[in-house]
Amino acid sequence: MIRAAPAGIERLRVNLGGAVQGVGFRPTVYRLATGLSLSGWVRNSTSGLVIEVEGRAERLSEFLDLLERERPRAALITSRAVLQTEPQGSRLFEILPSVEAEPKSVSVPADMATCRACLTEINNPADRRFEYAFTNCTACGPRYTILQNIPYDRTNTTMRAFTMCPACRREYETPVDRRFHAQPNACPRCGPHVWMERRAQGKEGSPFVHAAAVLACGEILALKGIGGFQLLVDALNETAVERMRRHKRRQAKPFAVLMPSLEMAREFCALNPPEEELLLSAGAPIVLLRTRAGRKLAANVSKSSPYIGVMLPYSPLHHLLTKHFPHPLVATSGNLSEEPIATDNEEARQKLFAVADAFLMHDRPIVRPCDDSVARVSRGEPQLLRRARGYAPLPVVVPTSLPPVLAVGGHLKNTVAIGAGREVFLSQHIGDLDTLESRRAFERAIQELCRLYRFKPELVACDLHPDYASARWAAGSGLPMVRVQHHHAHVAACAAENGIESNYLGVAWDGTGYGLDGTIWGGEFFLVRDDRFDRIAHLRPFRLPGGEAAVRQGWRPAASLLFETFGVKEMTNEIPAASVLRPVLERGVHAPWTSSVGRLFDAVAYLAGIAEENQFEGQAAMNLERAIGDTVSAEAYQFDLRNGVADWSALIADICADRQKGADASQIAARFHNALANWIVEVSESTGVSDIVLSGGVFQNGYLSERVCNLLEARGLRVLTHRQVPPNDGGIALGQAVLAARCTS
Repeated sequence: MIRAAPAGIERLRVNLGGAVQGVGFRPTVYRLATGLSLSGWVRNSTSGLVIEVEGRAERLSEFLDLLERERPRAALITSRAVLQTEPQGSRLFEILPSVEAEPKSVSVPADMATCRACLTEINNPADRRFEYAFTNCTACGPRYTILQNIPYDRTNTTMRAFTMCPACRREYETPVDRRFHAQPNACPRCGPHVWMERRAQGKEGSPFVHAAAVLACGEILALKGIGGFQLLVDALNETAVERMRRHKRRQAKPFAVLMPSLEMAREFCALNPPEEELLLSAGAPIVLLRTRAGRKLAANVSKSSPYIGVMLPYSPLHHLLTKHFPHPLVATSGNLSEEPIATDNEEARQKLFAVADAFLMHDRPIVRPCDDSVARVSRGEPQLLRRARGYAPLPVVVPTSLPPVLAVGGHLKNTVAIGAGREVFLSQHIGDLDTLESRRAFERAIQELCRLYRFKPELVACDLHPDYASARWAAGSGLPMVRVQHHHAHVAACAAENGIESNYLGVAWDGTGYGLDGTIWGGEFFLVRDDRFDRIAHLRPFRLPGGEAAVRQGWRPAASLLFETFGVKEMTNEIPAASVLRPVLERGVHAPWTSSVGRLFDAVAYLAGIAEENQFEGQAAMNLERAIGDTVSAEAYQFDLRNGVADWSALIADICADRQKGADASQIAARFHNALANWIVEVSESTGVSDIVLSGGVFQNGYLSERVCNLLEARGLRVLTHRQVPPNDGGIALGQAVLAARCTS
């Protein structure tokens, strides 16, 4: 019944879009409205959060101000509309049931790290949730990984199988309680539980005590986490870490480390305030950090990387495990190399039986796999290098509206995305699409995104490369298809997340991307105006003898550069094994052309005596950056720039000369990085544009990125880099979606 409202009373309807469900927004709205003696209601809908609030104008204005200032920490508002409506004379403020009548456009909430209030309860022996591994509230806990449908209500999550006890139900139904409508709410009496399994017979007592004993013995523990299984081992035990590498078939790639606390992270790593803030954030990613002199992890933890990937406990289960084993732990995905992460208990028993000595299991189902995100702090701001738990599938807001488009990403570090309106929703990191299992995971990710949002794409965007698994899937989808050049997608993704579309210089440097001329690109400069991507500069092409073999073996591209610079004799003097490549290089058979800066890194790393091969993508480049160490120098090799082509022959000659004179590898590495930075500056200054966009896997190199930014900004240019999506191929689905929309407009 609508009553007549007193004079001077107004009513507003507020619609909020974005990640506004499952983050404690409704109880926040309730608290603010009742605190100001306002009436009305708030509810979740499939389009976001809807609020109607009634009262005097000055109170309504104060409510809107507080709503902006005191919104939950994990909320991401991408749209906000405030409309005036007819007062209804209501007297109470209520939280109404969710509605599903509208088209689905609300953002699916991301998983959030355990908050301080819940952690206090877990550690309090007098609390009913003492040492309970599934403690959560509206400010923390799983979201995306347990969600089966939206809106985000308990009946649409895997927690629907657990009936709340009376005490949990009271919390859930009390608007002023911090667990009001916390969908995973549970306690030891009514919720999921944890147990240990191992090959040998277990011991009596807590599963966390058992797990700690396994780790203390140097054994491997498989732990069922938020987004899937992890494999854990003592990071101070070199023998145990080597055993993990052998069993997981991961001989060289760096491992991440789970530190029990921020204090212990400080003991091993040189931390600055933004890095500490990122470690403690709701997303709780793995953060790349510099090591500190003094205490050392096992030498085989990080190997070639100049950084240690560190994360803190982000779930109650991790907090409880590190409470009983308070030492650094290697924490890596629960899979064999290049396979998707295991999520189901029986799947883990089968796939990880030969790897793990024991399993820490629980009975809360995981809807979809979600690896740990990886990030770093670059110039004081977070930058994602792998976008997964804690960030996926939050939207990226783009400058202009898109038609319903599905973007299927690349072949390596794959993610997929759907875009409509001004929002693009990216999936979690899927990985390389080399195996049947990973391609199935790719297809499931597409199905999941479209199902969650009831999304019907009108076109599909894919890479220009005809042999990418993602491109083959797009070709068979039956949808109108737009092929987007790989490096165009890179720079468009970075530009879009920075809110620009045109009038910029895009720099796209990586290892491999199919070029418009049919060669392998990877050292490109594009002047972007209107819808044109004019390739105004690039690295002088060189051959990759052996094709894919040259990606793995650094002596092959090194031989190619020597052959072009000095001829056959010098090539074979420097690299005797390269004599077998003479006919390949002379005839150009099975030796495709490339302009890739990534492959140039491989060659220089080999010539400098720093790295011979890539056992994983980017290993040689990582070693080359690491070799710089603490060297501080502006000395640089030179590229010969002619008609937009950067000729590397003088650079290669100087590197060989320095090596013969006995120059330190750190000096060679620094001069090479500085040469690349100077090249970007020279091209940038010639264009007349003020915005420089950097994208591609090469810009994961911290030294190079920071030097380029410093040099360009010193000249008054604005440098735009990735923050929300990775600079590597994990971000190109965003660029594909944006560019496909332009092709159809």
